[in-house]
Amino acid sequence: MSKNRSIMSLCLSIFIKSELSTLNILIKLFIFFAFIIISITATAEANNKIVYIPLDNRPVCLDYVKQTIKAAGYELAVPPEKLLADNEHNGNPGALWSWLNNAAQDADAAVLATDSLIYGGLVASRTHHYSDSELIDRVEKFKDLRENHPNLKIYGFSTVMRTPRQSFGKVEPPYYTKYGHDIFVLSQLNDKEEGQGLTASEKFKKSELLARLPQKYLSDWLERRQKNFHINLLLAELARKRTFHYLAIGKDDDAPLSQTHMESRHLIDATLDLSSNSFKILPGVDQLGLLLLTRTINELSNEQPVVHVIYSEGAGKNTLPYYSDQRLSSSVPDQIQAVGARVSELQDKADLILAVNTPFDGVTKDSTADDNLFFSSIYNKSFTNLISNLVKSGRTLAIADISYANGADNGFMEELYKHDLLEQIFAYSGWNTADNAIGYALSQGILAKKMSPSDKNTLLQIRYLDDWLYQSNIRPNLSNSLGKNDPNIIYDFTPFHDEIVESTYKLYAYYLKKDHFLQAADFKIDFPWNRLFEINITMQANN
Repeated sequence: MSKNRSIMSLCLSIFIKSELSTLNILIKLFIFFAFIIISITATAEANNKIVYIPLDNRPVCLDYVKQTIKAAGYELAVPPEKLLADNEHNGNPGALWSWLNNAAQDADAAVLATDSLIYGGLVASRTHHYSDSELIDRVEKFKDLRENHPNLKIYGFSTVMRTPRQSFGKVEPPYYTKYGHDIFVLSQLNDKEEGQGLTASEKFKKSELLARLPQKYLSDWLERRQKNFHINLLLAELARKRTFHYLAIGKDDDAPLSQTHMESRHLIDATLDLSSNSFKILPGVDQLGLLLLTRTINELSNEQPVVHVIYSEGAGKNTLPYYSDQRLSSSVPDQIQAVGARVSELQDKADLILAVNTPFDGVTKDSTADDNLFFSSIYNKSFTNLISNLVKSGRTLAIADISYANGADNGFMEELYKHDLLEQIFAYSGWNTADNAIGYALSQGILAKKMSPSDKNTLLQIRYLDDWLYQSNIRPNLSNSLGKNDPNIIYDFTPFHDEIVESTYKLYAYYLKKDHFLQAADFKIDFPWNRLFEINITMQANN
């Protein structure tokens, strides 16, 4: 501000010394004060500090988020990675709270994964053994954070624990590998019984499952879920009392009938009084960090972008994606609202067009499915033609590719390549669940206007290299070769890490031959969790 003061002094001296008419003086004074306001505003914007605590250190939660926010012109204050959960260790809630209280001293906003600060991360929320009192004490710390930093805007996101159909590796309690499917089916029956009632055969099935499942395992699972449900109620109460500026609760890997769906229904009933301007329950979890950071930037900038949504032919917005309990007709508007934007039915009024690629029949499969080929359907071609015309007309367009879960639609991507659209759109996402992909495409699409063309293209290259080439093509190849001898090795290949990295580079070299935009990418890869499910793409500085 010293520079601004010197400029102000100079301007005032000019005004005092100059022999000007009254009108000229008034004009000059107007310009002078306008300059001061602009200078102060610019300085305030430049000094915006956002604190961010992610769910864990996976690239979609940490590295990719930091890259996106930096490309948009903002720097994030993030804790040392050693304090965050990784594939081997839970995060350190105590150390994270200490870091947060220090980092928040000069911050404007904080986007916080409450699971990290309460349990030690997403996986820890499913596997912890904390007492009720320990968990409640950590929730109370959010009150202290608000009292100690009254001007800090606190954005929080929590999770409703997932109910996977099955699970391998270290991301659930050990017994889930053997009994997970039975637990899932039991949760479906419990949910249906509460909402609709059970048939005689379903009642018999439930009795059979209860007799077969070891009580100690079922009790452990249900007890932990009850604790986490209670914590979400407490967090919602903090949103009610304005401790949180905004709180989002994400439904993790949900299904129309499941324990997750049942618990979220109870949460909705308990929070009907909360305004959508400060609270939201929505599908998906891993995208929430970037989603709320984008909301933060929108609010710091006093902006509310307008989004128009288009779908490919067929089921379109009526699609009920795998891993979700909501059709796109409700889940997409939920995410648009959560990001701090609004929906418009009018294309011409939109700041961003979100193009959602859906399966014609509304049935989403995994990207490893045999029919995910480099063959474009008539629906791929029709949707791409629509996208091409919108791009040619100068519209800002982002693509959420959700026809398949955990990766891109090869036929659709083939069409985008043929139409030379890969570089011309503003954002693309096709990773993990449909809701994850939608949240990422929406966030990066909204922030793209703040980015240089080079930075925008770098983010696009990362998503193509990850979601398209790796998830839909390289990962299945690696999985098939590794799983021949030991199917569990894809969940932990630590002894073979270097060999797998080398094989992955070779496969990239094969797939990169066809596209000049991706050929230009200079990147490195790594597998931070030593499993095939996620890869980390790091672009080199000269790119």
